[in-house]
Amino acid sequence: MGRVRIALAVVAAAAAVTACSGTSAPRAIPASYYLALGDSLSQGVQPDAAGVSVETGEGYANQVYAALRPSHPGLRLVKLGCPGETTATMINGGICRYPGGSQLATAVAFLGAHRGHVSLVTIDIGANDPEDCGSQRNLIEIATCFGADVPGAVTNLGTIMTRLRSAAGTGVRVVGMSYYLPSLAEWRNGTPGEAIAWLTERLTASYNNLLDGVYTKYGARVANVFGAFDTSDFGNTQTVPGIGTVPRNVARICEWTWECAPPPRGPNQHADQAGYAVIARAFLSAAGPVN
Repeated sequence: MGRVRIALAVVAAAAAVTACSGTSAPRAIPASYYLALGDSLSQGVQPDAAGVSVETGEGYANQVYAALRPSHPGLRLVKLGCPGETTATMINGGICRYPGGSQLATAVAFLGAHRGHVSLVTIDIGANDPEDCGSQRNLIEIATCFGADVPGAVTNLGTIMTRLRSAAGTGVRVVGMSYYLPSLAEWRNGTPGEAIAWLTERLTASYNNLLDGVYTKYGARVANVFGAFDTSDFGNTQTVPGIGTVPRNVARICEWTWECAPPPRGPNQHADQAGYAVIARAFLSAAGPVN
């Protein structure tokens, strides 16, 4: 009986010490947020077996989140991107339903409600503004289309970044994105297709430079997806199974998007899982260490 009393006393003392030290319950991990904004790429859209573009959990935002999560156990991913979104509809709404009426208004409200707890904001927007330009068959029409659509998109992006930066504050890491070029796949269609590929590469390079300038003006970093896809590399060739020998930039589009895939899955401009991984790495590289 003496040993039992001693044992019980030791257990009681140990319990008292544990209670006083506060180790009886795990400490709560404070929540932080990664806010992903933009168009279909931020939602990870890919074509299914029937060729229907559907949202997936394999987009670049999901992959960025997966890379950050181990070192940020309290991090939560919030995706507000809208497939088909343009810079104008991001501001005014009209495609996807949002509590605030538009993606931008909803993002601003979220940033305000969670000020001090947002670790990262990523954004890709602007690809859908001149999207129809690449489908034009006449080079003059393509150039004219870009000339008409690009200035408004750049102005709208300035409006978007002004409101996001004001809501987020100067300390929040914001990373924008330059775009790859699906119309490089036109190269496979002989001389006319090659001419379209050359022209749209030059126009897209200029457009991306303008978008990059807006992001930089508002203290955001830029994920160089245009460069990661070797978009300007017409000089080196690569053999792609089922496609043949093509310039490296065309090979990248065929390998990392569904643009060269046979029907019904292709042609589709969205990145495949490997392409989204390339985009994610570009974002992570641009973001650097995230708090």
